[in-house]
Amino acid sequence: MTLRPAFALLLALAAAGAQAQTAAPQQPGAAAPATKPAAPQPKDASEAATSPEPQRKESSLPLKPTAAEAQASQLSARFLTRFHYQAQPLDDAMSAKIYKAYFDALDSEKVFFTQEDMDKFAPLKSQFDDAIWNQDLTGPFSVFNLYVSRAVDRMNYARGLLKKGFDFSGNDSFNFDRKKAAIPKNQAELDDVWRKRTMNDWLRLKLAGKSDDDIRKTLDKRYATYISRVRQLDDEDATQAFMTAYANSTDPHTDYLGPRAADAFDIAMRLSLEGIGAVLQARDDYTTIRELVPGGPAIKSGKMKAGDRIVAIGQGETGPMVDVVGWRQDDVVKLIRGKKDTTVRIEILPADAGVDGKHDVVTLVRKKVTMEEQAAKSKVIDVKDGDVTRKIGVIDLPTFYQDFGARRNGDANFKSATRDVSKLLTELKAQKVEGVVIDLRNNGGGSLSEATELTGLFIDTGPVVQVRDARGQIDAQGDDAPGMAWDGPMAVLVNRGSASASEIFAAAIQDYGRGLIIGEPTFGKGTVQNLVDLDKFGKSVTGETAKYGELKMTIAEFIRINGDSTQLKGVTPDVMFPQNGDAKEFGESTYDNALPWRHIDPADYKPVADLKPIVGPLNARHDARVANSPAWKLMLDEMAEYKKLRDKTDISLNFAARQAERKQYDALQTDFRNRRKAIFGGDGSAADAADDANNGDDGLNANERSLKTEIKAEADAKKAKDTPLDEAAHIVGDEVALIKADPKVATQVLPYGGRKIDAPQTAQVPQSPPASTTP
Repeated sequence: MTLRPAFALLLALAAAGAQAQTAAPQQPGAAAPATKPAAPQPKDASEAATSPEPQRKESSLPLKPTAAEAQASQLSARFLTRFHYQAQPLDDAMSAKIYKAYFDALDSEKVFFTQEDMDKFAPLKSQFDDAIWNQDLTGPFSVFNLYVSRAVDRMNYARGLLKKGFDFSGNDSFNFDRKKAAIPKNQAELDDVWRKRTMNDWLRLKLAGKSDDDIRKTLDKRYATYISRVRQLDDEDATQAFMTAYANSTDPHTDYLGPRAADAFDIAMRLSLEGIGAVLQARDDYTTIRELVPGGPAIKSGKMKAGDRIVAIGQGETGPMVDVVGWRQDDVVKLIRGKKDTTVRIEILPADAGVDGKHDVVTLVRKKVTMEEQAAKSKVIDVKDGDVTRKIGVIDLPTFYQDFGARRNGDANFKSATRDVSKLLTELKAQKVEGVVIDLRNNGGGSLSEATELTGLFIDTGPVVQVRDARGQIDAQGDDAPGMAWDGPMAVLVNRGSASASEIFAAAIQDYGRGLIIGEPTFGKGTVQNLVDLDKFGKSVTGETAKYGELKMTIAEFIRINGDSTQLKGVTPDVMFPQNGDAKEFGESTYDNALPWRHIDPADYKPVADLKPIVGPLNARHDARVANSPAWKLMLDEMAEYKKLRDKTDISLNFAARQAERKQYDALQTDFRNRRKAIFGGDGSAADAADDANNGDDGLNANERSLKTEIKAEADAKKAKDTPLDEAAHIVGDEVALIKADPKVATQVLPYGGRKIDAPQTAQVPQSPPASTTP
């Protein structure tokens, strides 16, 4: 897994009909997430403009930069060279870094450009700085235009190979991980790379039992769809790719967000938008409804369902219907979203109708839609300890979200992770839970203020994090609101995907001795980003309103209250779970230009408890339990197989050899499935259904499978047993047992010696964001 996916890979996912996703939540003044998708797409179908104009199905080539895009690039450079945490001049040295990052983003797998191309582009290595300063993006766009041309050419070449088919009796092998491969010297070497790629696509389908005719039809349609998606790339995509390369060259977490990406980013952070409430997915030439958001206008209408295909969109009661078949998904989204209480008409081809079936027109009034899928959620796990059953509450927090705009405007009900968690804690207390697990696995971060305020739910008052700015000045930020929302035993469950704001929270809980940290060492992102709204600084050349996007720029470094940075090292758990081996490819330490680790003086704080007396006994109980746990052993075996597969970079193109490998793999997966049934039950349980659905390789991309089957498999997977979470709950249950068995231990490990410190935390959240988090 890489944090900067190749632009080519992004397009491949789009061509495969991958579900539209929001950008990972990153926010002004936020300890923003470690992960950052390229050219993020909006998730909800209700993200649209209010005054639509007919759009082209395909962009006109060659693509050319607009005046606003050229100006946005120069504005970004002005900020980055003056106000970045480690400001670097935009000169020939930086130009060389941008050059490398740009080509890595477009073609990290070395499947589009040849060495002959690179030789022709070599002069640009020292010219990208001039391109930005002079607002002349001709050079960067020439690279992007060739990329588009090559992508189309490669797909057409692959389609041509399908006519003859392939001989799978030879000794060819396919290198499917070409990040470290040499750039093809010329067209002949590039053709050979694509011959093997196409052979592998064919062979996967053949191994799945497809006939040659079915394989030809499937792959020809797949490659044609890819061509269609590539041809829809526009000037904004080119600017996004190039300026992201520049931003990433300053440090791993500085990003340029074009207008589309900026809009999606904002929606992701506030977890709400004004629209119809439908998640979209590109499938074939249609934008298809993947799911309906509970409470949204679409689901309330009773006239739309998953699988419906959007054919045309009209504004208001009488506006003309605009045909959107074959459009890129974000353009469809743009038409559907709009201001609250305005009307949109959507012409759909029902899911159960053929391509010539009767169309329906659904009229909807746009409303504010909340995307609860990314909001905090809770549940209770019953932990058995001999004859005793203990209730352990679990709060799953996917991101540190906050609606900054609503909070700044005085909205008493602004969306906030802290406020939601506070309510969930109240509900869990009503259910008589004895301990709480905060699940931050794969939580990439979010709002810095949310991280500090969330910590305040579990301590009385005190500093939470130290922020060091570019001048070296240190500012301790913390919780000033007295009282705790939860004063009992707690733990924070983390993994390698827990980053940034997650690390702030986990580190503070650990430094205060407030709770156990359980899981894997975290990501190691210790920097703070702020959003710069470039629209406020751009000047339209034409006199018309222009969009310039936003710059997410590293402005500071956050450091634990004990004086240690989380940068590079992350947070080390008190109870360590097995690691899946991704640390070599995933984490702050994998970046060449990551900031160094640093130590400063500790903040003025006092631990509220001392967990050291129970860490040893809890680890001993954990080790003894998992040593005899079939579920834990299954998890370790699956992890070992994952590591083995991940380490492979080549695969045979010989049918007999692949068939033998397939039989071995299928046998291993069958063993895993049978063991899962024996452990969790094989009576159609969610775990069993999810395992069955994911068994084997059918050779298809996401949009080539049944949507109903795909959605059901995902739903079943969410219900499947979560072995690490169950074990974390058991560890907290062990802590409860130790506390109840010994009053002296309780005095040591409970906060403030077990003294009750209650306060209505929800009411004490400030009604306006601190200056450091103001956009």
